[in-house]
Formats: sequence, structure tokens, C-alpha cells
Amino acid sequence: MTYQYLMVEKDDRGFARVQFNRPKQLNALCQGMLDELRAVLTDFESDDGVRAVVLTGSERAFAAGADISELMDFTAVDARRHFDNPSWRAIENFRKPIIAAVRGLALGGGLELVMQCDMVVVSDDVSLGLPEVTLGVIPGAGGTQRLPGIVGKPLAMEMILNGRTLNADEAINFGLANYACSGEEVLDKAQALAADLAKRPPLAVEVGKECVNAALDETLVHGLSTEQRLFHFLFATEDRAEGFKAFIEKRKPQWSGK
Repeated sequence: MTYQYLMVEKDDRGFARVQFNRPKQLNALCQGMLDELRAVLTDFESDDGVRAVVLTGSERAFAAGADISELMDFTAVDARRHFDNPSWRAIENFRKPIIAAVRGLALGGGLELVMQCDMVVVSDDVSLGLPEVTLGVIPGAGGTQRLPGIVGKPLAMEMILNGRTLNADEAINFGLANYACSGEEVLDKAQALAADLAKRPPLAVEVGKECVNAALDETLVHGLSTEQRLFHFLFATEDRAEGFKAFIEKRKPQWSGK
């Protein structure tokens, strides 16, 4: 399948690479791009050959925010329909791990997508921020809710109320990224992480992701209940039996995803 706004490629190491492809617009997030992202992730849900996804942009920008030209004449109703749209939450709702490989700018909606990803690799020249206040609005795709849980209230307030951006070192220190490296190394690092994830038992990876997200979205009591339910579920899988058997026999396990 061909896409207008994305470049999609499967890697034989068990993951797929999805690249935003509006470089002249710094990958501004138009509705068409978001809808295509949702469609491709939906396809990957049932693709056993894709156990992880690397999401990336261009050299200058992962995504520089929403497409302002698309929003210029929006009414309040238009804004609600645009931002309260499943396409903005496609990453968060994807069961398999997604790694963001971020070079250059990740601003506004771009950072809101990055914060939905499960692991993040940034370039040493990255700029991360939620500068919507400079346009007279606030983040509208989850930024005000996700950012405080990652960086804490004081810094989130400064970023959202004053438009402060973070560099690579700050992104690492405040928990927005796992790794920082040179721009030329970002994609390779993200793909190495994806390849490692693809070697793990897929069901355990999926429910592990679900449990960690439950810790962020639920009370401790409900989160512990989710963990126990999914822990018990894994004991009914072939992969659990294979993992235990391989450990006893001192060999590498062969995961089936069942």
C-alpha cells in the first residue's frame, strides 16, 4: 500500500519503520498524515511479522506541530472534531511497542505524539516543547495531561505557560527520552532497540506495556489488579511454558507468540 504522507518499510529483524514524509512543511501534522498513521498501525496490530515499530521524521524535524494552515479557520466545533479524534491516540492505543527516533524539532503535536511512544531516542540537536501558548492556545492532544507525569509539575508549567523548550541533555535528565546521540546515529539506535524487542516473547511484551500504562492511568489498587490479571494470563501461554523449559534446559527459547 502507498501513502501520501508516510514512508513505511518492514525490516526482516521483526519490526517496521514509519517515517513522516512532509519534510518541506517540517512534518506538520495534517489530518491526512494522522489518519494514515492510524491506518498503518491498525494493519500492524494483526501482522505477526511486526513486533515493534520505529516512528521517525526527517533530519530537521520529527514533527514541528499541527498544520496551522489547516487550523486557521477552525470553529470551536471544528477544533473538537479534529483533536478529539482517534487518530491522535493511535500510538497510545497500539498494543505493540513504538520507539520514537527524534531529530530536530518535536514541538506541539509532535511532542504530544512522542510522549505517547514507549521509548524515545533523540538527536543531540533536538528541540522539544509545547509552544502553543505563543499562538494563544494550549496543547490540545494530551500535552497538558501527559507532560506533568513525565517531567513534574514545575517544569510542565514553564513549558506550557511560557513555551520553554528542552534540549537533548534536558530531555534525558527530565525523563522525556531514553537515549541521546548524534543525528546520524538516532535511527540506528532506535532500530537496534526495536530489533531487541522483536526477539522477546511478544505476548509478554504487549502485556508488560499494558501494565506500565495502567500504572500511569489507574490508581495503585487498580494497577496492581491489572498486573495480577495479566501475570496470571501469561501462565496459560505456550511462550511461558517454552521460556521456563528453555531456562531449565539452558538454551535459547523459541517464541511463538501463543
